[in-house]
Amino acid sequence: MSGNSFAYSEQAGGGEATELGQEATSTVSPSGAFGLFSSDLKKNEDLKQMLESNKDSAKLDAMKRIVGMIAKGKNASELFPAVVKNVASKNIEIKKLVYVYLVRYAEEQQDLALLSISTFQRALKDPNQLIRASALRVLSSIRVPIIVPIMMLAIKEASADLSPYVRKNAAHAIQKLYSLDPEQKEMLIEVIEKLLKDKSTLVAGSVVMAFEEVCPDRIDLIHKNYRKLCNLLVDVEEWGQVVIIHMLTRYARTQFVSPWKEDDGLEDNEKNFYESDDEQKEKTDQKKKPYAMDPDHRLLIRNTKPLLQSRNAALEILTNLANEANISTLLREFQTYVKSQDKQFAAATIQTIGRCATNISEVTDTCLSGLVCLLSNRDEIVVAESVVVIKKLLQMQPAQHGEIIKHMAKLLDSITVPVARASILWLIGENCERVPKIAPDVLRKMAKSFTNEDDLVKLQILNLGAKLYLTNSKQTKLLTQYILNLGKYDQNYDIRDRTRFIRQLIVPNEKSGALSKYAKKIFLAQKPAPLLESPFKDRDHFQLGTLSHTLNTKAIGYLELSNWPEVAPDPSVRNVEVIELAKEWTPAGKAKKENPAKKFYSDSEEEEDSSDSSSDSESESGSASGEQDEEGDSSEDSSEDSSSEHRSDSESVSEVGDKRTAKRNSKSKGKSDSEDEEKENEKSKTSDSSSTDSSSVEESSSDSESESESESESESKKVTMEKEKKTKEDRNLTKDVSLLDLDDFNPVSTPVVLPTPALSPSLIADLEGLNLSTSSSVISVNTPVFVPVKTHVLLHRMSGRGLAAHYFFPRQPCIFGDKMVSIQITLNNTTDRKIENIHIEGKKLPMGMQMHVFNPIESLEPEGSITVSMGIDFCDSTQTASFQLCTKDDCFNVNIQPPVGELLLPVAMSEKDFKKEQGMLTGMNETSTVIIAAPQNFTPSVILQKVVNIANVGVVPSGQDNIYRFAAKTVHSGSLMLVTVELKEGSTAQLIINTERTVIGSVLLRELKPVLSQG
Repeated sequence: MSGNSFAYSEQAGGGEATELGQEATSTVSPSGAFGLFSSDLKKNEDLKQMLESNKDSAKLDAMKRIVGMIAKGKNASELFPAVVKNVASKNIEIKKLVYVYLVRYAEEQQDLALLSISTFQRALKDPNQLIRASALRVLSSIRVPIIVPIMMLAIKEASADLSPYVRKNAAHAIQKLYSLDPEQKEMLIEVIEKLLKDKSTLVAGSVVMAFEEVCPDRIDLIHKNYRKLCNLLVDVEEWGQVVIIHMLTRYARTQFVSPWKEDDGLEDNEKNFYESDDEQKEKTDQKKKPYAMDPDHRLLIRNTKPLLQSRNAALEILTNLANEANISTLLREFQTYVKSQDKQFAAATIQTIGRCATNISEVTDTCLSGLVCLLSNRDEIVVAESVVVIKKLLQMQPAQHGEIIKHMAKLLDSITVPVARASILWLIGENCERVPKIAPDVLRKMAKSFTNEDDLVKLQILNLGAKLYLTNSKQTKLLTQYILNLGKYDQNYDIRDRTRFIRQLIVPNEKSGALSKYAKKIFLAQKPAPLLESPFKDRDHFQLGTLSHTLNTKAIGYLELSNWPEVAPDPSVRNVEVIELAKEWTPAGKAKKENPAKKFYSDSEEEEDSSDSSSDSESESGSASGEQDEEGDSSEDSSEDSSSEHRSDSESVSEVGDKRTAKRNSKSKGKSDSEDEEKENEKSKTSDSSSTDSSSVEESSSDSESESESESESESKKVTMEKEKKTKEDRNLTKDVSLLDLDDFNPVSTPVVLPTPALSPSLIADLEGLNLSTSSSVISVNTPVFVPVKTHVLLHRMSGRGLAAHYFFPRQPCIFGDKMVSIQITLNNTTDRKIENIHIEGKKLPMGMQMHVFNPIESLEPEGSITVSMGIDFCDSTQTASFQLCTKDDCFNVNIQPPVGELLLPVAMSEKDFKKEQGMLTGMNETSTVIIAAPQNFTPSVILQKVVNIANVGVVPSGQDNIYRFAAKTVHSGSLMLVTVELKEGSTAQLIINTERTVIGSVLLRELKPVLSQG
């Protein structure tokens, strides 16, 4: 009682205590108010005492507790005086937490914050970047006009800070100062102009946001920074990406002509009979020239292309862009998304396919066939989403798809997702007269499991029973009555209500109303097909992704997109003079100089050399080296100044040189590989065709150091490259359109500056001693480890009208070519008639890919089966090989996409050779990850089984119990693929993959990690 009375007297005495007591009593009963108040008061008093303590440990503990209170949403403003005293603490951890607190409450407690303004100003000079940035944040949070000059000075100093984090906070402070005092606009624009030139990705998004807030109409500030912002875009954080894309979209609408204008330059040039020559000439001059995309416009599109992989709104955007012209390209893209490891994303893709099928009637059947194939998918989420979408599509044309309804009825035994089960039952109920034998049996099964079903499924069981009672009462009368009795006593009142309604409607008695005689019309009425449309339909007048677009009404601050200009403004305003400072860092003897002998080569060779120095963003995007060569001249369009401009100030020149050298070496290696293949295909018999010589020749050509080449070598190289260019041009005429391929415009080069590469002498010595050849006398193809055969559906029997096809990879060298992957296809005739002339047509293969097809099969008897072999050269990539599987009467579009593990052949090698080859494949050629799993999953047999199930690799003997090694080579190029699983302490292991084919290596790493992690 003494404690309570003390609390009571304290409550009566002070104003702060009264407020705290009111806050406490609002959350508890009156009887316990004083006790809770007393404890709260003590707690806050304790915190104040701890903050005034001489011990840093006590202060730190108090600040952690206070920040925890703020994180939970509790009010800690009364502690402001005690906290602000510690802003000058010498302990860096305490100071960080104090600034976190001050940023939160400085705006509320402005008077007290002003007392410490001198401390904040001193903190702007603190050696720690976090303290400097936090001080600026607190300073800009004090919304008092009297300190505007101090804030302005602080922002100017912070904009020139060495730390990009501080400069980022300076950009944030610009917006706060502008909202406090708009008269500072001109001075703030000067700071924005300075920060726009910043090369750090950390600053880019923040300064563009400040630009949009303060001076969105000053397009002239963007001209010189346009290309840099485009190249930084992919590395900026997501928030910054949204802001920069929004700004660059507005910029593009003012600086480039519309790419959608109709081309009037292809009209008939014949003059009219009555026209004079002068009139005809004048008319010809007025005709518009064919559209050629501005290189800077293409640069923007190319650099936003990788952002589609962020998935945030990619599906929504692609669906809104879908039309009859591009739907086939989109469906190929969706086919890849459906196979994603992210099952929620795969399910969203299936919904998108359904919307496309609804909106574009020409592809409805194709989408339906594809979704039916997904019903055999192993993942339940994918199957369930497919069922729901198929149900909606079948409502559009139910009479034509009785076979699909029967197939879906069988899925009830395996699918457990409630919405999918409910969709199947609804579909069977609507079509119960078309499947008279199956529907009653489905009702019988559902009656058994009624009490265990989800409420959504129970409602559809009741509906199915009612429909069958009305159409087939002889077989289902007793079943329906049994289900109605179960529903009558169900726990859910919706189920009970629906049961009473159905019973009165379908079972006539003296109490039945006039509706009973219309029961059949009510339950079996034709339902309108659902509209699968975008939630953003009819919002085209707002920019995509803005608040106005989401709300479908113009929001405050929304900036309208301007119309495309008729004539593009002068593009030279975006040119930037770059002073090549890197020359002074170039090692002696390696300076890049003009070579008069360079003119000896043909134009095609110069173009090849220029394509070798394409931007870092392209080389890091994961495309294989062969694909880079196929780009040809168009690869010049990526701006090389990304490699010179998007480095942060803290990055040393030698590091830049190291990275660039490694990339150039990998490029020259990839280039020599591809050229060797071209020479082999054209059967050019040159004496110096070994991989080492070819590599050295290409490297010297790439670096413009070709004085030592003989005249005969140069001539043969010139002829070969001319043939190669001609071959590429011929291939490009028939190149398939890809969703993310934006090179379908006339290729034009972007005005860029090539930076001089900087190399350290030690690195050059290391690189000169590095032999990139993969050939080794100790490495030979080994017999694959036995694993169960995994079959994949090539053609579903319903899609193939009775012809079913499955394929698997036998993991044996292909008899049709040493660079081909062997594939065996099993064909089944599920009909009661003979299928004749089964063959392959209409091959649609990506560039460089080849296929050896099986011989036509004259006929396949009813219920007959046959297995045939074929080979495909996938060029060491997981790209899809599309073709048509045809019979005498029909052709069906099918495709084969290889798992990355099937692009390998196992090799036999000793542990010593493995370590030697692994030592040569480090740096950029090595990828690794940490695996966490139960100890029982790290036994030798389990690791072996899991690895070889995913990849066709050979086992390498190991002298260490905790390290397991596997080796293979890629089928196409013969590049080594070395896999290491090293067990660590506890339940962790490290997975390491070494290979020159870094793209395949990273894909294999992503596939092995979840398999090794799971039980």
